[in-house]
Amino acid sequence: MEQQAFLPFALPDITEREIEAVVESMRSGWVTTGPKTAEFEKTMATFLGDSELHCVAVNSATAGLHLAVEALGLGPGDEVLVPTWTFTSTAEVVRYVGATPVFVDVEESTLNIDFDDAESKVNANTKAIMPVHFAGHSISADRIEKFASRHGLKVVEDAAHAFPATNGSSMVGNSSSDAVVFSFYATKTITTGEGGLLVTRNADLAQRARTMRLHGISRDVFARYTSKVPAWRYDVVAPGFKYNMTDIAAAMGVVQLSRAEEMRQNREAIAERYFEAFAGLPIGLPESGQGLRHSWHLFVLRVGDAAPIDRDKFIEDLAGLGVGTSVHFIPLHRHPYWRETYNLSAFDFPIAERAFEQTVSLPIFSSMTEQQVDRVINAVKKVLAPA
Repeated sequence: MEQQAFLPFALPDITEREIEAVVESMRSGWVTTGPKTAEFEKTMATFLGDSELHCVAVNSATAGLHLAVEALGLGPGDEVLVPTWTFTSTAEVVRYVGATPVFVDVEESTLNIDFDDAESKVNANTKAIMPVHFAGHSISADRIEKFASRHGLKVVEDAAHAFPATNGSSMVGNSSSDAVVFSFYATKTITTGEGGLLVTRNADLAQRARTMRLHGISRDVFARYTSKVPAWRYDVVAPGFKYNMTDIAAAMGVVQLSRAEEMRQNREAIAERYFEAFAGLPIGLPESGQGLRHSWHLFVLRVGDAAPIDRDKFIEDLAGLGVGTSVHFIPLHRHPYWRETYNLSAFDFPIAERAFEQTVSLPIFSSMTEQQVDRVINAVKKVLAPA
């Protein structure tokens, strides 16, 4: 019997439409930031439900987060509340501006930031909070707003997993937060290869981000190069960064955006099959996101004490059956830099610590076939079968 190819944890969902759009962009002569990037930004604002939103396309979500905290004026002496259950970029951008990340535990059910723990860590130096919408299960916009308002905090939402998702009656990204940042990395719900987007209602913040994303130059390169009159002069008004998105990436993004809800529905259908197939197995299933639209970026199981094997053996056995998995996340308090720099202890984060020992993410990319979903289901059942 022919052995099946290894099923990776994630694959981008790319069609001929994206390929054709990229080729068209290359043939246009615009391969860096230009008309396609502007179109992507405008189309994203409309998609989020408010064409008045300011969208700033960048080359990564990390860049977007950095631009946000920089534009908000955070710096030395300021503290920013950050969940330990996240990728390192959420905290590292706080260090980029010289501020101090203060790490917060997460809720048992969703693995989103625990506002009660956050409450206990607010002090006079606390200036901002960076909630992370884990796996695509969003945090209530009302809950974020009330917490921030009560303590006078700026808000930068890390929505790398949460596109397209809702957090109440609105899309994640269409809220009162100072900034919301999406990721379009290769494994995310839509992709531009590498890329991200900062969304804000604050025109001044958006202008600062646009200036700083390209070396602190006061005039957009697209405007300079397309002007019908000599327009070669520009001013450097700040020591900026090289964070701009290319038109090649944006061309892919425009097509991906047109397919975003269709792809989300595909992932949702996979999640529903997993819920049905795994009901009754000795594992924990993720929160399904009742009352909100989940993006289903991740489908995270918990292999706990009831399972016949531990999490690491579960991953190993699935790999042996040709099914790839991943772990989201290794909590930041476990990484040497964060642990040693801020004297962090596992005892301070009991929920994240326990979850780390148990969690594993299954494949749930939108181009998965029925047969591939069957493979995952059968493999999970097999490795959990009693010896």
